[in-house]
Amino acid sequence: MERVEFTKAMKKTHTILVPSMLPIHFRMLTTLLGTNGYRLEVLSDQDEAAIIETGLKYVHNDMCYPALLAIGQLIYGLQCGKYDPHHCAVAITQTGGGCRASNYIHLLRKALVNASMEYVPVISVSANGMEKNSGFKLTVPLLLRFVYVFLYGDLLQWLHNQTKPYEKQKGASDTLCNVWCDRINEYCKSGKYRDVNKISKAIIHDFANIPLTGQHKPKVGIVGEIYMKYAPLGNHHLEDFLIENGCEPVLSGVMDFMLYSLRNNRYDYEYYHRSAKSRFITEFAVKFIVKTQRVINRNIQANGKFRMMDDFEEIVNDGNEIIDHGVKMGEGWLLTHEMVALIKSGVNNIVSCQPFGCLPNHIVAKGMNKKIKELYPNANIICVDYDPSASHVNQENRIKMMIANMELAQ
Repeated sequence: MERVEFTKAMKKTHTILVPSMLPIHFRMLTTLLGTNGYRLEVLSDQDEAAIIETGLKYVHNDMCYPALLAIGQLIYGLQCGKYDPHHCAVAITQTGGGCRASNYIHLLRKALVNASMEYVPVISVSANGMEKNSGFKLTVPLLLRFVYVFLYGDLLQWLHNQTKPYEKQKGASDTLCNVWCDRINEYCKSGKYRDVNKISKAIIHDFANIPLTGQHKPKVGIVGEIYMKYAPLGNHHLEDFLIENGCEPVLSGVMDFMLYSLRNNRYDYEYYHRSAKSRFITEFAVKFIVKTQRVINRNIQANGKFRMMDDFEEIVNDGNEIIDHGVKMGEGWLLTHEMVALIKSGVNNIVSCQPFGCLPNHIVAKGMNKKIKELYPNANIICVDYDPSASHVNQENRIKMMIANMELAQ
């Protein structure tokens, strides 16, 4: 298939559609890209059943569930009548890893051809520049804004999950999240977003002032394949489901996955003698991001009302006795290390979300459970497979059984 390039001229005439994944973080994407002259819209508030049906129509059902959902959402968005497909482009991430996710970009183009929209440009969003588009470039200033905005998104997500299960006024945490997303959008426009110390203190202060019930609720960690872990469309609103069933969801920030991807350059250099220059650049980026995370964590600690986020350098070492850093397909060593970090922090109950048939994540999640439970007998871990043919009732019942086991163990 001939690739349709997103040109410089299209930057002024086309709207870029993006599939949803991170509810809080992606609220800030429109303004973030807007500061660089792009018109972007994150697809949300759509008919979930229609998205699944569209995905099944245009994506082979042997492909993984995240591909089916993301591509289904983009095609449905183009067909729903809200947008003019002739003045739209679609964007999707491309990792180049050793799993089916590496084919998303080609699957999406094939789906557009089958939907008679082969003229719609597909933008590959990848840090290593796997494809070039003259009208879309991830410049260093834009990547820096991404880092700051996603760090704030991680903080909002972290505090939101520690307040929403206990709030006296229903919806107070959601409202405050929206307020702060709007403020951060304004900071992106004015350039004030770099003042992490001041902004994070203000965010923590505001969440600390939300009136809470003071109840004690069991904590349940969420890990898994990155899309299934974060996307409500993929995991059937797992965070809300846990809250409704009397639990507090514990969800690490997406910047840890970014750091994992960057840190793998060190292991590529050490194991396979890859580029020393690439290792130097990524190590500098890791140090900068970790340093900024620690500023936020110190402010959380100083406030005293919330648990701190796990330090990435500690996560790196938490599962060394179980899995090697050379395992880096899919979520690789990070998934196992995150489970161990949760258990060490007192979160023994964990839901691992994975697409049905995802070989990398079956290995680094299900495959590691036996060893984790040998080392940490109190670990209460369930792996939930998500697929268009999977029964929601069965999935929810399995999670409820885990909660019941958790209550019996207390």
